[in-house]
Amino acid sequence: MAQNQRLVIGISGASGASLGIRLLQACQKLELETHLVISKAGEITIAQETNKSVSEVKALASHTHKSADIGAAIASGSFQTMGMVVVPCSIRTMSEIATGVTSSLLTRAADVTLKERRKLLLAVRETPFHTGHLRTLTQLSEMGAIIAPPVPAFYTKPETTAEIVDQFTGHLLRLMGIDNDLAREWTGLKGGA
Repeated sequence: MAQNQRLVIGISGASGASLGIRLLQACQKLELETHLVISKAGEITIAQETNKSVSEVKALASHTHKSADIGAAIASGSFQTMGMVVVPCSIRTMSEIATGVTSSLLTRAADVTLKERRKLLLAVRETPFHTGHLRTLTQLSEMGAIIAPPVPAFYTKPETTAEIVDQFTGHLLRLMGIDNDLAREWTGLKGGA
């Protein structure tokens, strides 16, 4: 598969494991080559928040990498990808990426994505943010990361959590330049201005 069809996906320990799972499902349907790394806390969150096992989630990816495997292909800039999405992204993960002091393959792969000037999307899952969080998010944005918290688009009038998750997943894919039919576009106000 072409390098521009490879996407690295990280699932960290923040609440919102279903967001990462839905992204994997969407990429599978779009026949994208995915490289998945889940943090230890991410595995705990998957078990806590979903009815899927970690092995079921890993089976959705084209390739999986252990969080401790710092020698994996995705740890090197010579491994060409379209970029990386960390969804959900915990504050700890965000902080490691911002400082470049990485303790796992997930944060190392994100650091590599930044240094290679590829797209890095961080679906930071926390609220409210304190000033330290905001400064770190600003630093990451200045470094080239795209900060994309999972904020619902209410103009779509979602009736279920699944619709909110789909809209957000589609938005992440579009931010990566991947066409999809999950996200509905804003078409303007009803009745004109």
